[in-house]
Order: sequence, then structure tokens, then C-alpha cells
Amino acid sequence: MRFAFTYPMDSHPYHPDLATGAAVARVAATAETAGFSGFGFTDHPAPTQKWLDHGGHDTLDPFVAMGFAAAHTTTLRLIPHIVVLPYRNPFVVAKAGASVDLLSGGRFTLGVGVGYLKREFAALGVDFEERAALFEEALEVIRAIWTTDNVSYTGRHFTADGITAHPHPVTKPHPPIWIGGNTGAARQRVADHGAGWCPFPAPAVLAQTARTAAMDSAEALAAGITDLHRRLEATGRDPADVDVVFSNLTGGTPGRADFNADAYLDGVAKLGALGVTWLQVPIPGDSLNHALEAIEAFGSEVIGKL
Repeated sequence: MRFAFTYPMDSHPYHPDLATGAAVARVAATAETAGFSGFGFTDHPAPTQKWLDHGGHDTLDPFVAMGFAAAHTTTLRLIPHIVVLPYRNPFVVAKAGASVDLLSGGRFTLGVGVGYLKREFAALGVDFEERAALFEEALEVIRAIWTTDNVSYTGRHFTADGITAHPHPVTKPHPPIWIGGNTGAARQRVADHGAGWCPFPAPAVLAQTARTAAMDSAEALAAGITDLHRRLEATGRDPADVDVVFSNLTGGTPGRADFNADAYLDGVAKLGALGVTWLQVPIPGDSLNHALEAIEAFGSEVIGKL
């Protein structure tokens, strides 16, 4: 089992100590020392005030921030959680991802999702109803431009004729692509294009808000993994080569007084038995010092015991 977390700007307003280059560097370096394998940022270039006031959060640009973190680490993978592919032209995403992979020495994983915030789509000039189709074409374009030259592709809103974008990523054949979402459609995209599936815990109400399927029990997760493996085998792929990323809800939240590391480890074992290979760990964002303390404690109490 490997562990990752998203930079803890998890509220609005964010704690000001977290919005500095020095803070990003310290959090990334501390995570690497603690034994974390991955670290990333969310993607909200144009959130609405209403969303921020009802549980949303502020964020840095994921590609800029990951590049900064890469300069202060040597082994930590840079994994955005997640890039909303329909927000951007896929050639722009591919260039940013290839640059992070190159400058980090091959430590980039592209985590992507379809997105669900209609007003953010509108602010960016993207048709919300086209998001699934835009997502599909982006996956095709990104893989093509990362691995070949002289790429031609007619998209829904662009025509690319003989495009070559160097430098290519250093990871061969290309950086891993993790695909988010709880639906069968998301799992099929993993089977067709991805190296990892990233479902998230979602009771029915949250699932409706996020426009995805509910994922509210170990049984639901196990059924999803079984379905993923079936789809992978149908395309001739080995399920052992594909990661499954989830969250461990057993034992409480790291950084809180009631966090129970032994119970958390028990949850890790159960999720591993289901086929989960990476866990996303919530890190407190109420201050930089608290975030660093939680990262170090999790490293000694959980990662160090595995």
C-alpha cells in the first residue's frame, strides 16, 4: 500500500501560511521524509463564491505548484487530484504534464476527472453537456502527443494537423493516467486508457451533487473493483498492472486528537485485501504547523509500521 495526499488548502478562506512557495516546499519535503509516495493539488481555476461558501476550497494551479514541489523533492510522485480535463485544450494539458514529468525526472502521474461544477464550466467557456465527449477525446490526444510526432486530430472544437510537441515525457511509454469517478463509464475509461482508477467515498446525497454513482460501503467498492477487473480482462489487460486509489475511513482523520492509528492500519489491511493499492490521506489545513505535524505523525504511526 502506498499513500498520497492533496495539499491541504481545503477550505475557503484558506490559511494564509499555506499559500507560499516556502510552505509548498516544506510540506512536500516533509511528506517525502515521512514516507508518503504521492502529493498533489486540486484543480479549480474559476470556482463560484456560492460553491466556496458551501464547503468548497481555494487552490493553487496544480501544474505550477507541482513543478515547484518537484524542485524540493527527489522521490515523491506529483499526482494532481484531479485535473478536470474538459476545462483545457488537451494539447495544453499534455505540454504541462510532459514538462512536470521531465523536470521531476519521471515522477508525474496525471490524475483526471470529468468535472461536475456547471458554473465553473460556464466561466471557462466550456459546454457542460459536452464534458464526457471532451474527456474522451482529451485522453486520446494526450496519449498520442506524448508518444508520437506529427499528430493530426479533429476534435469537437479544434483541428490539429501535423502537431509535434517536444520534449516528450521521460516516462515511457508515457506518464501513468489515473481516472476518477465512481461509474461504470469511468471504469471503462480506465480499461481503455488508464493506469489507475480513483473512486471516492460518496453517500447518495454527495454522489448526486458530484454527478457520479454512490460509493458508500466496502461492498460497493469491492463490486466496483470486480467490475474494473472484468473490463480490463476484456481488453486484454492484467488487472495487477492497474492501481486502485481510495480513502480509508477507519480510525478517524490524521491530525485529530481522536485519530486511532491501530484502527487505521486495520482499515488499510482490509482495503488492501479488496485490491486497493493507494490511499488518499486527509491532512488538516487549519495551519501549516498542524499540517506538518500530522504528516510526520502519520509517517511514524502508520507508514513506518507497514
